[in-house]
Order: sequence, then C-alpha cells, then structure tokens
Amino acid sequence: MSSYEEVEPARWTHVDTVAGLLATISIAASFLGLVYRPVRILPFAILLALIAAKMSARNERLAFGALAAAVVCWTLGMTIAVVTENALY
Repeated sequence: MSSYEEVEPARWTHVDTVAGLLATISIAASFLGLVYRPVRILPFAILLALIAAKMSARNERLAFGALAAAVVCWTLGMTIAVVTENALY
C-alpha cells in the first residue's frame, strides 16, 4: 500500500471547468470587441484565451479556438473601426 494515490486521467476537474468557462468568456468578449471599442476589450479576450490554454490540457482545442477568434476579431474590429472612423478605445 502506498500513500500516493493516482488520479484517473479521464476525470473532469474544477480546473477544466474554469478553463472552459474562461475560453467561452474570451470568445464572447472577442465578438463584443468586434463591434465595440476593440482596443479596450480584445487584449483581455486574448489574455483570457492564453490563461485558459495554460490551465487545462483537456480544453486546449476550445482555448485555441478562443485565441483564433480573438485574433480574427482584433483584425476585423480594428479594420472596421478605422474604415468607419469610429473610436478605437
């Protein structure tokens, strides 16, 4: 008998749940930044996506999608703001 207990690799943890939630919030913030002040919102969306990617290996694909959405929305949001002469921040 050992004092070390091995954790099941298929077990869902609270960290996985929080990482998924952060990635989802990042996606929502990315789409919000697309239409409203991209310089204020999108850096936080990128930061949330990076934190979510580092937190959980189980949600890597969701975090990658959140990061891709943030980068695409950054590019489109800045382009839309410049073309329509709206405020960036």
